[in-house]
Amino acid sequence: MRDILQFRTPVRNGKPFLAISTVVALALFGAGTATAQLPSTPLSRDANGNTTVRAFRAASAIHADGHLDEQHYAVTQPIDQLIQGFPNEGAAPTQRTEVWIAYDDDNLYVAAKVWDTAGKAGWVANEMRRDAAQLRSNDSFGVYLDTFNDGRNSVGFFVNPIGGFADVQITNESSPNFDWNPIWDLGTSQFDGGYIVEMAIPFKSLRYRPGQDQVWGIQFRRSVLRLSEWDYLTPLPIQVTGGGSNGVFRVSMYAKLVGIEAPPAGRNIEIKPFVTSRLTTDRVVDPSINNDFGADAGVDLKYAVTQNLSLALTANTDFAQVEVDEQQVNLTRFNLQLPEKRDFFLEGQGIFNFGTGGTGPGTGGTGSGPTLFYSRRIGLQGSTPLKVLGGGRLTGKVGSFDVGLLSVQTAEDRQVGAPNTNFSVLRVKRDLFGRSNVGVLLQNRTESVRAPGEQNRAWGVDGAFGLSSDLYLTSYYTRSNTPGLDGNDQSYRGRLLFDGDLLGGEFDYLVVGDDFNPEIGSVRRSGFRQTAGSARYSPRPQSSWLRQITFQGDLNYFENDKSGFVESRDRGGRVQLDMKRGDWFRFITTNNYEFLPNGGRFSGIRFGAGSYSWMEYQLSYQFGPQRPYQGNVSFLWGGFYTGEHRLFRLSSGRMEVTPQISLEPSFEFNWINVPEANGTVQYNQHVARTRLTYTLTPRAYLSSYMQYNAGTNNVSGNFRFRWEWAPGSELFVVYTEDRNTDVLDNRWSELSNRGLVVKVTRLIRP
Repeated sequence: MRDILQFRTPVRNGKPFLAISTVVALALFGAGTATAQLPSTPLSRDANGNTTVRAFRAASAIHADGHLDEQHYAVTQPIDQLIQGFPNEGAAPTQRTEVWIAYDDDNLYVAAKVWDTAGKAGWVANEMRRDAAQLRSNDSFGVYLDTFNDGRNSVGFFVNPIGGFADVQITNESSPNFDWNPIWDLGTSQFDGGYIVEMAIPFKSLRYRPGQDQVWGIQFRRSVLRLSEWDYLTPLPIQVTGGGSNGVFRVSMYAKLVGIEAPPAGRNIEIKPFVTSRLTTDRVVDPSINNDFGADAGVDLKYAVTQNLSLALTANTDFAQVEVDEQQVNLTRFNLQLPEKRDFFLEGQGIFNFGTGGTGPGTGGTGSGPTLFYSRRIGLQGSTPLKVLGGGRLTGKVGSFDVGLLSVQTAEDRQVGAPNTNFSVLRVKRDLFGRSNVGVLLQNRTESVRAPGEQNRAWGVDGAFGLSSDLYLTSYYTRSNTPGLDGNDQSYRGRLLFDGDLLGGEFDYLVVGDDFNPEIGSVRRSGFRQTAGSARYSPRPQSSWLRQITFQGDLNYFENDKSGFVESRDRGGRVQLDMKRGDWFRFITTNNYEFLPNGGRFSGIRFGAGSYSWMEYQLSYQFGPQRPYQGNVSFLWGGFYTGEHRLFRLSSGRMEVTPQISLEPSFEFNWINVPEANGTVQYNQHVARTRLTYTLTPRAYLSSYMQYNAGTNNVSGNFRFRWEWAPGSELFVVYTEDRNTDVLDNRWSELSNRGLVVKVTRLIRP
């Protein structure tokens, strides 16, 4: 017995040692006999299906090089009991996966030997760039850690067979943030029967509760995309896994990870200075700028205030690495909301989400609701960047509370009429019961856009309640305060969602007042009351090619908040066929109604006052991730107010040239014919985009992004080189050029603006 203990127990300072956490783990695993309950058993499941995983202290150094040649792998048993979550709920996986978990004083180690009977020819592995969206459509192995053991929030790390990797934050079982970029190391290799993944995740890159002995939540996810198969560590209902990959969002159903002896929190300071230089030409502004040279420097700092709270400070912030926004066609009466792409605002953004619930699927709602905090309002006046003098962000966990505090100062810019302005946001959210929460958000803008010289404020309370595994309730109430606006300045919402596998439905009631004006937020539409509902039936037939059929009916009904007349209405239904190969086909029909009391102009077309009604039909086909050519192809036809509308669209297109070279085309062609006094007039709205990427390594790539917008007569290019030359340290070289194609002479275009930017950052961890 003594020999067995010496061989299996952790070693510290060259001597065998049985930690208190080991004794706890033995108790968790049961203690029938000493030999049966030694910590060499890494996995236990109780009669209720609850899963516990044991991590072992590494007896010697582990190198994350993709080769399992360290002693640890020889003396510990792997975890090899994953469970299918999709497509055959609860079944044994078709392919074997072996996983080891270890740690030392500095790192958590996760290694997987991923077996595949089809070999390399059967893998879907065509992306190497870090955090590329395509990685989520590749074969991969990943680990997800609920380091606070709160059943709500987690961080994930996943790797594909050729070394492409990504990391993600999950907040309140939703709101994935793929722009979170911690420091960690990995290695991959291939063997005749599959591939190997080995990760080293520094404890400094994680946040967890104080104390040496830790209990975390943990989930594994392995994909076999040629079979549309997703395997997990814990059993998950098929409605939880969604299309297969979404099981990692259900943090409350993770296994328990025991045995880790985490180091105490140190200073955990990260300093990231940067320098930039830029050469700019702009012929649109007056006076025009020609080859104007500028240079700048700044610094970002992160400090672990406590083990749970992180403070980020930025001085003379620069956003030179940001990509250009996608050109879009807007055929509605309302403004588009473009996504945030700036690193400082992306990290920890899930804490600041308001009113979307963050519990369960589909938390984005119908898209009509306002956004109380929209970070693109900071540092941008329209599409013009403003100088960000500095700011700070405090985010983390205090007991059962999620806390977020943000304050940013922008400089005056007289050319665009922007005064020196401070933007401040406070977010506090408290966990309730198993999967519920309530919270409050307060915001203040020192210089209002609508009331110059005055402040703009807004506040709100929201709640999300997981009533069962399939039933969710989300709600909020919020008000704004803008001097001079005395109308209805409030918004509130209640949304009930049932999301079972066979049956589903939703009821949503939303009110947005005509003077609701949160100026660090976004309000696409105001002065209305919306009632929306849907019902869904999704059987799974016995078929060799068809996995599921969905029948759904929808109704959206908008009334004017003051007068009560119907502003808009759309009602319709859809049928969707999900194939076992990962493809799907969808048919949608919609009856639209719009009332324009004063008429309106949008998409370049003027419509008079009155009521309009028309029908629309849409066919869509989505190619599965296992295909070398991917994308969603859609064709729409029908009316458009008094005219006719035809649309042909390719979205999320991708063609693999090699695993290192990819082409991502997308386009949207709109042909709109409207009868007018002098006959039918055609208003065409076309946008075409393509991205060509060459990946040198997972941490270095070259890309070009070309766009053409027929509505604005604009063609643009963005050429970018990004290299993470050391962990957390990067080099960016970015060239952009915009050209106007609406010229009077024989030239095809003329220059609008162009710029060349070089930026270098250096991460210092004292």
